[in-house]
Amino acid sequence: MGKRLSKIYTRTGDDGTTGLGDGTRVSKDALRVEAYGTIDEGNSAIGMVLAHESLPPAIAGVLTEVQHDLFELGGELCIPGHAAVTEDFVKRLETELDRLNEHLPALEDFVLPGGGHAAASCHMARTVVRRAERRVTTLAGVEDVRAEVRHYLNRLSDLLFVIARVLARSENGQEVLWNRDRE
Repeated sequence: MGKRLSKIYTRTGDDGTTGLGDGTRVSKDALRVEAYGTIDEGNSAIGMVLAHESLPPAIAGVLTEVQHDLFELGGELCIPGHAAVTEDFVKRLETELDRLNEHLPALEDFVLPGGGHAAASCHMARTVVRRAERRVTTLAGVEDVRAEVRHYLNRLSDLLFVIARVLARSENGQEVLWNRDRE
């Protein structure tokens, strides 16, 4: 690993620019910075889910692994041309999705975000990851972004949805379903 930070502030960003992993200086609102910054937000939102004491250990293990993945994914976006995320990352998410989803009833209605604190936090993380996916898609329209990055984010938001369903059942015994016929 490269240099460790001994000083947190450098003053180099005071002019509204930031350094990419390859040393290139870009505006702090550049599409690439926005994309990996939103990945960081998603990682932080997953950290909020992990902070719930009621979280089942198996779910905590999956989400901790995801946090490490997202750190690598953010690094890939921070260093143009760098590859870190592989299809194996995506397949691991799919395996977890299938494992967790097989015990859930089929969806007949839309699920509203809620169902308990951990479940609601997981829904929030899911929406942040969806936003990250949109930011990466925008970036991919003008710069090279490997397909594995987009695949991973798409699958991750699906996994977070399923985990939120599992957590709602473990916290409250049920999910909050959309009532289309409410008065």
